[in-house]
Amino acid sequence: MCIGTPAQLIALDDNQPDIGIIAVGGARREVDLSLIGSCDENGQSRLGQWVLVHVGFAMSVLDEQQAKETLATLEQMCELESDVGAFLNNGGGSYALD
Repeated sequence: MCIGTPAQLIALDDNQPDIGIIAVGGARREVDLSLIGSCDENGQSRLGQWVLVHVGFAMSVLDEQQAKETLATLEQMCELESDVGAFLNNGGGSYALD
């Protein structure tokens, strides 16, 4: 399964117009903006906007509410995944294939 992660665009690279810096979960990373552009359709900078990031590319722009709802859902999924992982590794068993 592939998951995009919402992140806020916090900086733009002056030397590389299609590169931005995002912040998510306390981490900062470079992201390629070539799919959405560093400016919106009105020529306004995307700085401060929320974007959906997958494998280093900003895939689309999200509004802040969408981004926060998606982040909350991803946090819930991580909690569930952790529980599932504990079950499989501690007696829930991995099943051998015949």
